[in-house]
Amino acid sequence: MENELIKYQQLVEKIPLLKKEIAKVIVGQEEVLDEVIITLLAGGHCLLEGVPGLAKTLMVKTISEVMELSFKRIQFTPDLMPGDIIGTEILEEDHSTGKKFFQFNQGPIFANMVLADEINRTPPKTQAALLEAMQEKLVTYAGKNYALPDPFLIIATQNPIEQSGTYPLPEAQLDRFLLYIKLGYPSEQEELEVLQKTTGTYKASPQKVLSGAEVKQLQELTRQVHLDSALLGYINRLIRATRLENTTVAEVKNYVEWGAGTRAGQALVLCAKARAIVKGRFSVIPEDIQQLIYPVLRHRISLHFRAEAEQLDTDFIIKKILEQVPVHAK
Repeated sequence: MENELIKYQQLVEKIPLLKKEIAKVIVGQEEVLDEVIITLLAGGHCLLEGVPGLAKTLMVKTISEVMELSFKRIQFTPDLMPGDIIGTEILEEDHSTGKKFFQFNQGPIFANMVLADEINRTPPKTQAALLEAMQEKLVTYAGKNYALPDPFLIIATQNPIEQSGTYPLPEAQLDRFLLYIKLGYPSEQEELEVLQKTTGTYKASPQKVLSGAEVKQLQELTRQVHLDSALLGYINRLIRATRLENTTVAEVKNYVEWGAGTRAGQALVLCAKARAIVKGRFSVIPEDIQQLIYPVLRHRISLHFRAEAEQLDTDFIIKKILEQVPVHAK
């Protein structure tokens, strides 16, 4: 038992080293990086939203490199077909016998870390193929199942400012993403550092810190993190406070059309546990829940037209819920 604890402690101690190696390439964006790592440790997938030019692709590629995970990027376009993602069968010939047979050629979805770039630029049929693979962690083709690599993480990106010619993800499909992460502009100092590093002779060479097997061990460890029953109750009350039939929060009653489902509670529990690991702890504290409730809930609450008219977003509603739902039940 003591050897197990030492092994887990050594694994957890690698996470700051991981972030240090990523920082050689990616300047700032620490909260976003934490949330992507949390998504991986919790065994889910995330949606990353940010304007063009904020190094989303570079960030994901760098994370895969320092974790020794295979990486593929899929550029989503209006003419992309499901077969372009999951793969297709081609007719082959056995040269020794002359017999012909169909061989399945794996698509770019067969990687540990897949960047689905601009997912809202492709039609629903192709989006559905990706989302099915996310949920089942396998691909079915011609009646046969093909397992996807393990660990398996999809990071989908979308552009928040250009909506012409796009196909927004339906709410039920958005719910498949563990976290909805918003990537903002860097600070003045961070942007200055980026300009200095990327326009001269500086060449970053991040080192590998974690193997795929170690990532799997960290995923197992995440589920073992202690969560006090009082905090589990707190998570339950927060999720129920998003629903019109349960809430006492006035802003929810006035602006929310429908609230989060049970999957949101499961996501918040797992993400809070993963954040504890990222912060070097083996127990969840209220801060873990309060920090992660935003990316967990912002795509799982549907707002009424009144909210749009008053230019209110889901983050505003979540903030009001946090203010009015106490950590400990009365």
